[in-house]
Amino acid sequence: MKKQNSRKSYAIFGLGEFGRSVAEELMAAGADVMAIDKDEDLVNDIAPQVTMAVQIDATELHAFDSLGLSNMDGVIVTITSCLEASIMAIMAAKEAGVPFILAKSHNSTMSTILRRIGADKIVTPERDGGIREARNIVNGNFIDFFELSKRVRMVEISVKDEWIGHNLKELSLRQKHKVNVAALRRDGELTTDIDPDMSFCEGDSILVLVDKQYIGELLP
Repeated sequence: MKKQNSRKSYAIFGLGEFGRSVAEELMAAGADVMAIDKDEDLVNDIAPQVTMAVQIDATELHAFDSLGLSNMDGVIVTITSCLEASIMAIMAAKEAGVPFILAKSHNSTMSTILRRIGADKIVTPERDGGIREARNIVNGNFIDFFELSKRVRMVEISVKDEWIGHNLKELSLRQKHKVNVAALRRDGELTTDIDPDMSFCEGDSILVLVDKQYIGELLP
């Protein structure tokens, strides 16, 4: 899968609950996603929701040759049921020069092994953790992320450079980005009493409520 314009591209190995939730959230955030699994049914099921879905056996040496991992901004490996497959996927990503590799683990021993062979970050959570990690993966602009319902998210986001020196009235965030600003964090203090005429400063962050389909509006 080649990159499309400036959109970020990710490959996800393993389409269990965690992997699927990461894939869905990355797509919602405007990224290109290649979803990969050995199970053909899981691949077919997610295919309409991602950029590309591929069925391979990650334990086979040449299974990675046609994936184009060198085009990826990140690889997420979630195959906790097969250590060999996780190791092979991480090694393939490292050899392809992928700049960021996240791997899911189910115990400390597996975490140690995956970290030693090249995983940049190890996580152990299930679906909720997958959603949060997707937000952290796709853009450092997101400080924290909460799933309030199937559709509504609360996101804490760093104020964009182009917003500094402007106030809420000028920015019209609700109209332009479909978000509702719930709170402002400045100098470590959080307040919900936001003066719409107060200009944003460098270092500010805001908590916003946003429908899942509009999360991409918050990306740079």
